[in-house]
Amino acid sequence: MRDSAPGKTPIWKAIADTLRSDLAEGRYRPGDKLPTEALLAERFGVNRHTVRHSLSALVDEGLVRTRRGAGAFVAAIPTDYPIGKRVRFYDNLVAAGRAPEKRILHLTERAATEGEARALGIEAGAPVCAFHGLSLADGQPIAVFESLFPLSRLPHITATLQQEHSVTAALQEVGVTDYTRASTRLTAVRATAAQALHLQVNEGDPLLRSSGVNVDTQGVAVEYGRTWFAGDRVTLTLEG
Repeated sequence: MRDSAPGKTPIWKAIADTLRSDLAEGRYRPGDKLPTEALLAERFGVNRHTVRHSLSALVDEGLVRTRRGAGAFVAAIPTDYPIGKRVRFYDNLVAAGRAPEKRILHLTERAATEGEARALGIEAGAPVCAFHGLSLADGQPIAVFESLFPLSRLPHITATLQQEHSVTAALQEVGVTDYTRASTRLTAVRATAAQALHLQVNEGDPLLRSSGVNVDTQGVAVEYGRTWFAGDRVTLTLEG
């Protein structure tokens, strides 16, 4: 594909149009990695700079996202994620027509910091179970999270979470039949290197951090959770 003549569509724009058509026709699914710049340059008979220009246009349109050192990926349609008194990861994604999945990254017991203890209504330094994980929708990571549970109230929660990745199911196993969200706080932050690795974004990309406390039917705190959502993959909806 040669440079365009005066008055003709620029080559980079023609390539972007072709790739846009590929996406519209479903040749690539959300989350799929696109061919490398070298392969695209070979396909269209241009240099990599021209291909990069085309991809940048698709990034600006929100159709493609790039990750330094990893390449270009098809951007997913943001997942609707309600945040209200009854936040349930599995139910939220199923209602949005997505397949939910959770992966354990780290599960340990440690001492609560002052801020964590204040949120849970326990003494600073009291033991908590820290559950770090990755939330996915249709196989694509959408959030990393840390959930803290007071061991004085839920002594068997760590072993239960090792067997049951669902927080709701694990809480039911240890006697918490129901729980609701007592408070939620949303903050815009930048992705750390570790978060970027898990979420397949660039370090410094915008994330939405949700912090919340869940309480049982007696109003006693059973979980303090922090979730970092990939900003371009979810639409958070606050419910009354």
